[in-house]
Amino acid sequence: MIKTLTGRNILDSNKNRIGEIVLLDFPYTNLQGSKVRPALIVGTSDIQNDLLVAFVTSEVENYIWSDYAVAFEQSNLQEGIIKQNSVIRCDKLITISPERIARNKVAVLKTLKISEVLRKIAHISVDGIYNKIHQPSTFIPGKSRVNYAGRVFDEKEIVNAVEASLDFWLTEGRFSEQFSEKIAEFLGVEHVLLTNSGSSANLLAFSALTSEKLGDKRLKPGDEVISVAAGFPATVTPIIQYGLIPVFVDVEIPTYNIDVEMMRKAITPKTRCIFIAHTLGNPFNIDAVMQLAKEHDLWVIEDNCDAFGSEYKGKKTGSFAHLSTISFYPAHHITTGEGGAICTNNPQLAQLVRAFRDWGRDCYCAGGENNTCGKRFSQQFGNLPYGFDHKYVYSEIGYNLKMTDIQAAIGAAQIDKLPHFCERRKENFKEWTRIFEKYPDYFILPKATEGADPAWFAFIVTLKDTAPFKRDEITAHLNAKLIETRNLFAGNITKQPGFMTKNYRIADHLNNTDYIMNNTFFLGTYPGLTKEMFSYVEDVLDSFLRSITKLH
Repeated sequence: MIKTLTGRNILDSNKNRIGEIVLLDFPYTNLQGSKVRPALIVGTSDIQNDLLVAFVTSEVENYIWSDYAVAFEQSNLQEGIIKQNSVIRCDKLITISPERIARNKVAVLKTLKISEVLRKIAHISVDGIYNKIHQPSTFIPGKSRVNYAGRVFDEKEIVNAVEASLDFWLTEGRFSEQFSEKIAEFLGVEHVLLTNSGSSANLLAFSALTSEKLGDKRLKPGDEVISVAAGFPATVTPIIQYGLIPVFVDVEIPTYNIDVEMMRKAITPKTRCIFIAHTLGNPFNIDAVMQLAKEHDLWVIEDNCDAFGSEYKGKKTGSFAHLSTISFYPAHHITTGEGGAICTNNPQLAQLVRAFRDWGRDCYCAGGENNTCGKRFSQQFGNLPYGFDHKYVYSEIGYNLKMTDIQAAIGAAQIDKLPHFCERRKENFKEWTRIFEKYPDYFILPKATEGADPAWFAFIVTLKDTAPFKRDEITAHLNAKLIETRNLFAGNITKQPGFMTKNYRIADHLNNTDYIMNNTFFLGTYPGLTKEMFSYVEDVLDSFLRSITKLH
C-alpha cells in the first residue's frame, strides 16, 4: 500500500514538469510496503492533477538490455546532479498524486533525452496495438479471402510511422534520407530519388530525358520509344504525354517479356529510347536490351516496379539502365502505402529527376537547407536579373511529386524485410508450380528468363488453346470461392479505350499480346500466403478441373 507522506517540502503540483526527476514513495512489485525511489515525470492528467511517472534505477546492468530502457548520465541533465549513471524504465509506469512526491526536482532531463523517453513509452502502446489489432486472422477455407497481394508488416513499421509523426517534419527528412540510402545500398546504385508513386517515378524518369540540358540527346516530340502493349499503362503513359510515339513490340510466352528479335527489327532512325518493365518480377533479357541500346545510342528506362529484389546474372534489377523505377504500392515487394523511387548512377540525370520532381526548380538543396552551392545570389539564369535567388529559379516544367517522411519511415522498416519477402515469393512461386504442373494439358506455366533469378510478383498462367474451358470461366470460379486473380494488367493496351485513338506504331504484330489478353491470368505470390491457403486453392482448382473433365 502506498503511504501518504506529510510534513515534507511538497511543492504545488502545477510546478511539476515532464522531464523532472523526483523522489517518491514507490511501491514494491507485490505492493507489500514501499521505499523512497527516484522517478521521472512523463505525463500529467487533468483529473485531480495526477502525474504519470517512470521508475528510475541505478542498476544499469540489470535493465540496459531492455528495448524500453533509456540510459542517462550527468551530461543528459539540464539541471541537478546524479551520483551515477542510471536507467529509466519506460515499461514501469505508475500514476500518482503530486502529494506523494517526497522531494521535487532532484534533476531535469535535457529535451532530447526527454523526447527519447516519451518515444519509448509510445512504442509500448504501438506494440500493444500491433499484437492486439494487426495480427493476421485465422484462415477459414471458403470464408476467408485468398488475396493476390497485401501488406505484410509488424510493429517496426508502426513505430517508425509514429516516430516520424512525433518529429512532425512531414516533408522529406531523416527517414527519407535513411530509406534512400538503404535502397541505394540494396541495389548498388549511386542516386535514389523518392517520389509519391511508381507511376510518378516512371513519369519523372521519362521527363528527365526530355530536358534541354541533355542537348541533342534529349527526347523530343515525334521520337519513337520501344515498349510493349502487354503491360501496365504507367510505362506507356509518359511517352504519350510528352508527344513521343510508343512502338509496341510483342512479348514471348512463357517469360512474358519483350521479343528481342522483333525489338531489334523495330528500331528505326527515329528510335531514341527503350522503356520496358520486368514483367511480374521476371527480368527481361537485359544483356540483349543494353547491347542494342549501346549499338544505337538509345536511352533505357528499366521499370523495376514489379521486380524489386529480382536478379539478372547475379546483379539486382534496377541497376542496369540509365534510369530505373520502383513502386511501393501495397501490392508490391515492399510498401509505403503510396510511394515510389527513381534510381540512377548518372549524377546529371539524378539532378534532372530532382528538378522535375521539385516544381522544376534548378536549386538542388534539400528541404530546410540553403545555399548548398555557395552561389545562391551570384548567378545568371535566363532573362532574370543577375543574382536572382537560385532557390526560385525554375529550369524545367516540373511537378511536386515528393514523398512524405512518414511514408519513408514505413519504407525504412519495410526494406529490412525485403530479402525475406523475396525468398517467400520464390517459395510461393514453387508451390503454385507444384499445384498447376499437374495439368500440363491445360496450362502454360511461367518460365524465368535465362540467367534470371526472379523475386516473382505473381504466378502467371496462360491457358492452352486446347483447354476445354475459358480464362474467364476459371477466374470467375476462383473469385467466387474468394480466391483473387488478376489479368496481365492492360492485356493489349492498344485496345484500351484511353489509348485507341493515340498515336503509336505496332512493330510487325502483337499476336502473343492478343493471346495473353484473352487467355492469361495470375495469382499472388506475396509473403502473406499460407500453407492453408495453398491447400484450399489446390482443392478448389482440382474440383473445378474434375468437373470440366466430366463434362468433356
